[in-house]
Amino acid sequence: MPDREQNCGRGPWRVSQYGCSLLVVVGLLVSACAATEESIQKSQGHYQEGIAAISGDRQKAFVSFQKAVQLNPKNKEARYGLGHVYAIQGKLALAEEEFRTAIQIDDAYSEAHTYLGQVLASQGKWDEAIRSYRAALANPLYATPDLARFHLGLALTQRGDFQEAMESLEDAVAANPASVPQALTHLELGRVYSKLGYAVKAREILSKVKAMDKGGEYAAAATELLARLK
Repeated sequence: MPDREQNCGRGPWRVSQYGCSLLVVVGLLVSACAATEESIQKSQGHYQEGIAAISGDRQKAFVSFQKAVQLNPKNKEARYGLGHVYAIQGKLALAEEEFRTAIQIDDAYSEAHTYLGQVLASQGKWDEAIRSYRAALANPLYATPDLARFHLGLALTQRGDFQEAMESLEDAVAANPASVPQALTHLELGRVYSKLGYAVKAREILSKVKAMDKGGEYAAAATELLARLK
């Protein structure tokens, strides 16, 4: 009876038709993985192009970020870049969408949580903004937590939670190094001290603002607040 199993290859490399099919499938999978890896690398390249262009050519940066996302939809940094450009353009709904997508990719992406909070705050969505800032601070590896604490303090102030706002802003003021201008964090803390009726603390910290930002807008705002305290 003839052998019904067909073979491919010759000599020692002969395998059954099923083996041939398996080799073809494996080969396709390897090619697909290689293509995905190549797409990821190209995506990262476009992202880097966008970062290089963002300060001088925002439109070029936007196109680069779009290309990066098209090649790798899970490129969270490119999503963040798109959100940044949309936010600058005032397209807050689109910015919000990109930041939320970045967070879906990586829930521990504190920078995206913080920026999302700022976008939500710009729309008066204070409760959602507060949740975003707190989500950012839940990550112990967040490199610039004072940024989230500062904005959290502002959002809590808007909601009338002055005690919590004070605590958040005090943490922001204590940051070293600081990622928010110190004169600004001190100014906003001074506002909260004033609202809480802590006149001595308010005068002390607002006087520091005047020394930190001589002739600047923060110093001018501090001077105005000090005049109200007298």
